[in-house]
Amino acid sequence: MEFIGAHQGNRVGADGLVWGVDSMCSVLTEHGLRIAPSTYYEHVNRGPSSRMLRDAQVIDAIYTLRQQQPLYRVLGARKMWIVLHSNGYGVARCTVERLMGQMGWRGATKKKCPRTTVGSPSNPRAADLVDRRFWAAAPNRLWVADFTYCRTETGWVYTAFVIDVFARKIVGWKVAAEMTANLVATAIDNAVESRKRFGAIDFTNLVHHSDAGSQGGFNRSSQHLDDGGVRWDAATSRHARRR
Repeated sequence: MEFIGAHQGNRVGADGLVWGVDSMCSVLTEHGLRIAPSTYYEHVNRGPSSRMLRDAQVIDAIYTLRQQQPLYRVLGARKMWIVLHSNGYGVARCTVERLMGQMGWRGATKKKCPRTTVGSPSNPRAADLVDRRFWAAAPNRLWVADFTYCRTETGWVYTAFVIDVFARKIVGWKVAAEMTANLVATAIDNAVESRKRFGAIDFTNLVHHSDAGSQGGFNRSSQHLDDGGVRWDAATSRHARRR
């Protein structure tokens, strides 16, 4: 059909014959593409079907809603179908899915967030010296550590931080692109150096507490801190990290 419509009325050379519908249908039929002139004229004169008109109305309704309310631009087919019904457009959900797919309209998807606390029963773990009593009588008696994450254009970024429970103040932190043991350990080092600059010299009675996650081999709960190191206060296992 498109070939006939595109070449109808063409002339081959200055004095050549004008391509007509009947002659082109005859040539196409000779080459195995059977088509009658009446079929072509019926196709040309036939208007859009009722389904095509209905699809155009639904597409126009979705487009109008997306332009009026930016929030609708992130809706998927199911929620857009609900919005259409609430606005008086009775349309099947499968129709909305089909037309949104044709137009390239897709809902926003929630990206999977990383898990920051994954315990490992097989790895040794220090005893919990805090027992949910997050209280301290003086500075540098109890530090708690954790880390969070945020999404950037280049990927996930993780921030570990250490809080002095007495002062309710962040005393150490570290930012990295991976969840490793070094992320939290460096934050502790940063906290120790920060406290030393303010005159702290004895960390013997200081307890550092974190969750029981095992990312990157960091599978600890509570430890005593001494001068620049970490020691587990457990009878069965001891661990030291010295500079």
